[in-house]
Amino acid sequence: MDTLETRELRYFVAVAEELHFGRAAERLGMAQPPLSRAIQQLERRLGVSLLKRNRRGVSLTGAGEVLLQEGRAALDAATAAARRTRRAGGADGPDGPRNRLVLALKAGGSHELLQKLLDAYAAEPDAAEVEVLPCGICEQAELLRDGRADVALMHTPFNSLAGFDSEQLMTEGQIAILPAGHPLAARKALSLADVSDIPDLPLARWPRHGTYAPGPGPEIHDQTQLAQLIALGRTVAVSPDSARAWLWAEHAAVPLTDAPPVVTHIAWPAHSRSLALAGLIRTAARL
Repeated sequence: MDTLETRELRYFVAVAEELHFGRAAERLGMAQPPLSRAIQQLERRLGVSLLKRNRRGVSLTGAGEVLLQEGRAALDAATAAARRTRRAGGADGPDGPRNRLVLALKAGGSHELLQKLLDAYAAEPDAAEVEVLPCGICEQAELLRDGRADVALMHTPFNSLAGFDSEQLMTEGQIAILPAGHPLAARKALSLADVSDIPDLPLARWPRHGTYAPGPGPEIHDQTQLAQLIALGRTVAVSPDSARAWLWAEHAAVPLTDAPPVVTHIAWPAHSRSLALAGLIRTAARL
């Protein structure tokens, strides 16, 4: 049989991620023996071995690696379908049925562009309610895939648009954000080389896919932390020009002459058939 049940996938993904039946059973809130039997039954039905079992533990076969990736995507899709269906019917709102869209964006993104989009869409007939969901760095794609968001503002080259449809909304340059009293703050322009090796002022490091690139700069978790560390003279950051909107008096912004442009896109799942989302995209394309 080629049909897989959501329950089976959930069991297998837990075992594949934990690589330990006991921990997977605990995570799933069930006993270990029925979990082991369920995985064995799944292997018999598929006609392949998914796990290598020995005294040292459990590891994935090539087929198991494939099912782990496909299983995660399938579970995300099922969860996304349920979340988007409830939103479309207003099931998770206290005021009865009402169409609603969730728009994800990086905290600290362009306030002017967002407000312009929201105001223009609100003026459209039959516009849905738009809930704005601020998120961390590069989290928009995950929110779109698992259904927590219907649409997102994403920024290349920082975000990947793979698997999504998108419309380009805005292109802007980048700036270096320095402590206001630093000697480089008086310059009219800087290069990336100028800010990459400043004594006692290392570049801030943002997470990408949950990990930080090596370097001496502080690991940044949110915009408020970044603003505080720049003001204290502990780091320098490279950001889109629209970041000027949140700068403090203790900050200085200097244009970077050779930084790649940042392009803001509105992005959504390629398979979406939401009429409310289509209306929002049409509005965005006219901005």
